[in-house]
Amino acid sequence: MSVRIVVMGPSGSGKSTVGRALAEALDARFVDGDDLHPLTSVDKMAAGVPLDDEDRLPWLRVVGETLRAHDRIVIACSALRRRYREAIRAGAPEAFFAELVVDPAVLAARMRAREDHFMPASLLDSQLAALEPLEGDERGVRVEATRNPAGEVDAIVAAWRDEERRRGDQSLR
Repeated sequence: MSVRIVVMGPSGSGKSTVGRALAEALDARFVDGDDLHPLTSVDKMAAGVPLDDEDRLPWLRVVGETLRAHDRIVIACSALRRRYREAIRAGAPEAFFAELVVDPAVLAARMRAREDHFMPASLLDSQLAALEPLEGDERGVRVEATRNPAGEVDAIVAAWRDEERRRGDQSLR
């Protein structure tokens, strides 16, 4: 069975931590979407300038292509807007999205505590303004990301398996 999961949410939500643990639980490869950004985008964000769609869309295509290129993969990627998720799905239609939901005050505290990340806390407001939560017709799950990562991974795996079962049942009809 293929595994193509995107762990999504704003900066500071725990995408990389949960994504790594999820990949390990599912015996899948983990890729941090930040590593797929071109250097110009990383430099722009490090300077406190939010990315615009012109910056994001080529990166999102790479995320979708990376998902499609691997049979068992988990990618951490903000995927904040529905159109961004659609751009990823264009490359990997079966992608399952796991949105990590965290209170903005907690996100800000987490971002201020990070020392080794290019994304400054000053960009959090722009991320929250862009955020369009997963909708009911999108393939995925929203998970409160305030418990321990193991609990979040368990919730994601359970929702993903339920979705895979439903998809399998529909293909038998």
